[in-house]
Parts: sequence; C-alpha cells; structure tokens
Amino acid sequence: MNSRGAAQVPPRPSIAPPAPAPADPYEHSDAPRWLKFLWRTLAPRHVFGGLALLLFPFVATPFFTFQVAAQALVLGLIALSLGFLAGYGGMVSLAQMTVAGIAGYAMAVLGTSSSPEISLGWPWWVAVPAAVLVATLCATLIGWLSVRTEGIYTIMITLAIGVAFYYLVLQNYSVFNGFQGLRELKPPTVFGVHWRDPLPFYFLSLFWALAGYALVRYVVRAPFGIALQGIRDNPRRMAALGFHVVAHRVAAYALAGLIAAVGGILLAWYNALMTPGSVGTGWLINLLVIAVLGGVKHPIGAFLGALVFVLLQTFAIDVIDRERFNLVIGGMFLLIVLFSPDGLLGLWAKLRSRFGPPQTLTSTPRRQA
Repeated sequence: MNSRGAAQVPPRPSIAPPAPAPADPYEHSDAPRWLKFLWRTLAPRHVFGGLALLLFPFVATPFFTFQVAAQALVLGLIALSLGFLAGYGGMVSLAQMTVAGIAGYAMAVLGTSSSPEISLGWPWWVAVPAAVLVATLCATLIGWLSVRTEGIYTIMITLAIGVAFYYLVLQNYSVFNGFQGLRELKPPTVFGVHWRDPLPFYFLSLFWALAGYALVRYVVRAPFGIALQGIRDNPRRMAALGFHVVAHRVAAYALAGLIAAVGGILLAWYNALMTPGSVGTGWLINLLVIAVLGGVKHPIGAFLGALVFVLLQTFAIDVIDRERFNLVIGGMFLLIVLFSPDGLLGLWAKLRSRFGPPQTLTSTPRRQA
C-alpha cells in the first residue's frame, strides 16, 4: 500500500442546477385553460415586445405604420399558416396564398366592390364570416387531396392547385372579373372608425396577428398538436398507436386554412382590391420564402420573415432596379438555407450559443478514497 496516501482526485466540474421555476398560482385552481396557458407561456420578453408593438404607431410615421408594419403583420399571418403546416406537420403547402385569395375573392363577391353586377351586396358582418368559412372549407378539401402524398408530391399538388386557381380568376369574367379583378374592397366603418386608416388598420392587423400567434402556440402544446408532431416524425408508429394520420393532417390543413383566410381578408382590405396578381405563382413562392426566412419551426418566425421581406421590397428599389428585387430575395433565401436551415431565428440561436456568456459551472469535490 502506498505510504503517501491515496492520490488526490481533482474536483469534477458539474453544471449548476437550474433556478427553481416560479410557482404556478393556477396549478390547482379552476381557472380557465387560456389563463393557465398565458401564465405558463408568457415571458418578460413577450411583455416588452407587446408594449413595443402597441407604442410603435405613435412614434412612427403613417408610411411605416401602414406600408411596412401593417403589411408585414398581414403577410406574416398568412405565412404563419404555412409555417404551422411545415414546421409542426411536416407538410409544405404552396396553396396557402391561394386559400387567402379565395377568402379575399369570396368577400368581394359576397359583399360590395367596384363591380355591382358581380358582387351580391351582403353586409360585411355576413360576407366576412362567410368568406372565411368558404376559404376554410377549400383548405380542408386541398388537405384531403394532398395529405396522402409526401415530400415533393405534396408540393407539386398544392402548386398545381394554386396555378389552377390563378388561371381560373384570370380567365373568368362573370364571377372574378378577369385580369382587372374586383376593386374598392375597403373595410367597413364601425363605431365611427375608418379601419383602413393607417393607425386603425395597424391595430386591426396586430390583433389578428396576435390571435393567430396565440392560437398556434396553444395548439402545438395541446394533445392534437403533440399528436401532429408525432405524425410528422413517424406516421407509421402513430398509426400503430391508434391515431388517425389522415384525419389529423386534414384537420391541420383546416386550421391553417382558417388562419390564412383571416389573413386573406386583411390582405384584400390592405390592397383595396383582389386581382389575379394577388394569387399568382410569384406570391406562392414569396410566401414560402417569407416562412423559411424567419424559421418554420417558430411561430414568430413568420412575422420576422415578413418584416424582412417587406423592408427589402420597400427600400431595395432605392439601391437596385425593381426588376432585380427577386434576385436579392433569392440570394437571401439561398444564404439562409445554406447557413441556417432554421431561418433567422436559428441563426440568432447559433450566435447566442457561440458568442454568448458561457454556461456557469460549479466544482463539487469528490470524497477521497
């Protein structure tokens, strides 16, 4: 036996235990589920972000409020439907702008427009819900047709549906008024407020954007959302466990269609018109670019991608020709796909992990032999 005694074993660093989470005051109460959801999901950054969004239009110019912020919220809401399908369902659909266009055209046909011989003249409180319902049913039908395929075949089917709808509205004059489209689609004046003015329209878009964001955050934590993510990862195992794979996927398309339909109504009010150019193949691809730019695995990524897209669309023409805007968007899309497949949010997470503060370690001495 060595007379010098047992060798000293250097202390082994261990990760410090995380700080205890704050107690949930609603854990054993009969509070509504939405109140429990807000308590468990809201963080200080959400509160500061919400305050910034509320105060933004009071310090920004009407141009930034309407042309940039409101447009980004509307496009982000439509892109959120695509991000929900792709990120949590594993289904890349290029027909989400088509669903939004169906809602916009349905509202124009059922409500009022510049073509009274086409529009039926229903009041807005009937035309808008009916248009959302029609678009949601069409999204459900699109999902029923496409969920039995995967990968490139799903993309091609939804792209074919989008192209078919584009040529339908382009060549049909009796219902859609052909290439001229339906114009003067303005939101109603309610409570004496002109909702297409920059400030009211911004808050209208913000309300529905936050509602769509909260809905997706809630659904992905609900049993349906968890089952949908399981189907995304391993549909055969989920089917063996008794889950109806096709029904879950079709329901996901219906929910995404509801979100896209609300965004389509807002888009029609923002542009004050619906034309074939609103649902052309260019916008089908642009919506995919918006979702991928922000990150399809994060609900907030759709709005971040939409903001970047709108900023480039608005100010890039001051630097380059308007005809080369798609080249800039394509270059950014290529860079994001190559260096950060999870979008700008994924790139931010990588930068934080690399340049952020190191994880705190503590030393716990081992007992000597």
